[in-house]
Amino acid sequence: MKQVDLESHDVLLRSEGFDQAKEYGATEAVPMSSRSLSFWDMVATWVGANANNGTWFVGGVVAGTAFAGSIVVTLVANPIAYFIMALIGYIGYKVGTSTMALTRPSFGLRGSYLPSLLNTTQFIGWTAVNTFIAAISVSFLCKDLFGWPAFGQPGGYKGMVVGIVIMSVLHLLSIALGHRSVKIIERVGVVLVIIFGIWETVVVLQSVSLDKIIHWQPPANMRMPLGSAMDVMAAFSLAWVTAIAEFTRYGKKKSTATVAPMIGANVGLFWFAFIGIIATIGTAITTGTYDPNNSDPSTIASKLGLGWLAMLVIVLTSTTANAVNLMAAGISLTNVTKKISPMASLWLVTIVAALLTFVPLFLGSFLHSFIAFLDYIGMVFGPILGVMIVDFFFLRKRSYDVEAMETVGGKYWYKNGFNWTAVTVWVVGVALFFSVHKLPLFTNYIGATYPTIVFSGILYYVLTKLKR
Repeated sequence: MKQVDLESHDVLLRSEGFDQAKEYGATEAVPMSSRSLSFWDMVATWVGANANNGTWFVGGVVAGTAFAGSIVVTLVANPIAYFIMALIGYIGYKVGTSTMALTRPSFGLRGSYLPSLLNTTQFIGWTAVNTFIAAISVSFLCKDLFGWPAFGQPGGYKGMVVGIVIMSVLHLLSIALGHRSVKIIERVGVVLVIIFGIWETVVVLQSVSLDKIIHWQPPANMRMPLGSAMDVMAAFSLAWVTAIAEFTRYGKKKSTATVAPMIGANVGLFWFAFIGIIATIGTAITTGTYDPNNSDPSTIASKLGLGWLAMLVIVLTSTTANAVNLMAAGISLTNVTKKISPMASLWLVTIVAALLTFVPLFLGSFLHSFIAFLDYIGMVFGPILGVMIVDFFFLRKRSYDVEAMETVGGKYWYKNGFNWTAVTVWVVGVALFFSVHKLPLFTNYIGATYPTIVFSGILYYVLTKLKR
């Protein structure tokens, strides 16, 4: 089966009257004529993806390492993650398919269902996380408007339910036209995000001096080890990697798929994680109590007296981030089955995410659920990324056959649709992460996520070479 040339494929599709505005399924290669995302569209998408309440919250979580530790973690863990994202983004640009379709050459046609289902659940989970944090803002707005108790107060569930419903409606609107409506949402949202970010930064630094923030130390019993913070940040940023090709395959040039996402994601994350760090520490200084459970932006904005406008912008930033989450979840689902169209899958995952958002209301601690969710991401996706990078760049010499991604019995069929070498490496990688991430070396210093990626990649390379 010959390698598909995207430009020739493009000419063929134009001659057949292909709809340039369609939403492409997971394994459909997007032709150049349908690639509508510019460099700055991609920057805006990833600034909007990271400049949000989830990034603020994770900044507040790693504030448990004190100011210096949290800055080190932010400046080390995230650029590594976004370099990995650029590598996968380049594969998406080159091949033209979704991220999960890109696992077919390495895991096999049926083997790719494993990462696809994991990816769908991951991004539904992220949507629920962001929706829950945004719903907290709505509960504060309901308190101001109707006198209802806010989240954390007796009877505060009423405002949370209203918030979840409102956010779910906004999410349905944000994905109504697929990647085109996401592009519109990100263009509008990034402007308001920048304004809000500047405002929040100024207000926090006016409330508490930077010198006090720098020298603040968390209580000994609440201090977070550096390695644990590395795993939290790494998992938070690596989660975006498995969504990147959903967008870079619509990029017009290589830099749009590699440089632009790195710029946007790093800028958005550095900025809002920094705000989360200083706002959480600032609140701990002014109140005399450090509680990472209350590091969400709504609670802090309320304590800092930022008012209803801040709450509205927090709701908006959640919508910009979740537009990306829902695109990734929906398109991943189409890699598993073609019985559901791309747009129908987007609506389905949006509804499921809305239902899942109610779960934290019945749990004792949203923070504990959040950290457990991040551990899950690092554990199950680290080995997958190691396999994908090694397969494309080192074993396949940067070339995939798009047609073979659909061919039963073809080069990516392996044994009954599974490449058991990749599946075995994934199992070993998951077991490795689970075994070592609580050991002192990993907990206190380096974390287990990146070592697991490197180990899995090397093991996959060695085992594949031994089979040939």
